[in-house]
Amino acid sequence: MNPAVLVASDLDRTLIYSQAAAGAWEGALRCCVEVLDGAPLSFMTEAAATSLTALAAACTFVPVTTRTVAQLRRVQLPAAHEYAVAANGGVLLRDGEPDAAWANRVVAALASALPYRRMWEQLQPLAERDWVRKLRSADDLFCYAVLDRAAVPPDFLAETTAWAAEHGWRTSLQGRKLYWVPDALTKSAAVAEVARRQGSDLVLAAGDSLLDIDLLAGADRGIRPAHGELAEQGWSAPHVAVTPSRGVAAGEEIVAWFHHGVRGELREPGEPREPGGQPGVRLASEVPVPIR
Repeated sequence: MNPAVLVASDLDRTLIYSQAAAGAWEGALRCCVEVLDGAPLSFMTEAAATSLTALAAACTFVPVTTRTVAQLRRVQLPAAHEYAVAANGGVLLRDGEPDAAWANRVVAALASALPYRRMWEQLQPLAERDWVRKLRSADDLFCYAVLDRAAVPPDFLAETTAWAAEHGWRTSLQGRKLYWVPDALTKSAAVAEVARRQGSDLVLAAGDSLLDIDLLAGADRGIRPAHGELAEQGWSAPHVAVTPSRGVAAGEEIVAWFHHGVRGELREPGEPREPGGQPGVRLASEVPVPIR
C-alpha cells in the first residue's frame, strides 16, 4: 500500500448506485453493497467491486459522503479503509469510530455560523408545507428536506439560499433533496486532514454533486461522472476529468481512472493521450458545456 497517494471518492451516484440511478447494466453482474430493511438498495458492478478491492490495497482509500454516520454504516464496500468521511466532512471516522480531535475542530470551525439548533428551529415551519415530504437532521450538523419539486414556490429556493448565506450557511438542491449546510462544513477539509496524517502528497478525488465541488477543487486531480448535478450545471475545472459513460458504468470508469492515477499514468491537462492510456476519459474542460 502506498500512503503517498490518497484516493477520496464520493459514494452515491459516483461509486455506488441505487437501481433507479444505475441506468442500463448492459449485461454486467451486480454486487450489492447496501441493504435496507432486508432489501438490496445500492450496487456496483462486480468488475468495479473487484477493481476497488485492488485499488484500496494500493493506496490510502477514503470513502467520502454527505450521508450520516448511520447511513454510511449500512454500506459494505469491498475495500479496506482506515478512514472515512461522513456528514459532508462533519464526522471523520477512523476504524469505524468518530475521531474526537476532528470533532473538536469542526465545533471550532462552525462557531462563526448560525448554530445548528437555531437553523433547525427556523426550518420547522417548512414541515407544514404540502410540498415538503420530509424534513430531516443530519447528525446535528446540517439539515435537508425532501421536496415535491413540481410544487415548490418559484421564489423559495432563491429566498432560502439568500437567507442561509446571511447566516454562514449554503444550500444545495440535488434531485428532490434540498440541503442547508454550514459554509465551514466541507469534505475537502476532512480529506486534507487524512492526507496530513498519512503523509500523502497526491490526492485524487471523484464526485457528482454540488457538495463535491470543494472536494474536486481541493484535489490534485479529479474525475466526475457524466451524470449528476455537476453535469447538469455544466461544472468543470482544468484538472477534473469526466467519464464517457453515465450510470453504473461510470462507476467502473472512475475506479479504472483511479488505478491510472495511483500508477502515475494520468496525463496532464492538454497533454496528448498516449495509445492505450485512459481510453475515453476526457478532461471536464474539454466537454462542450458552459461553466455556470
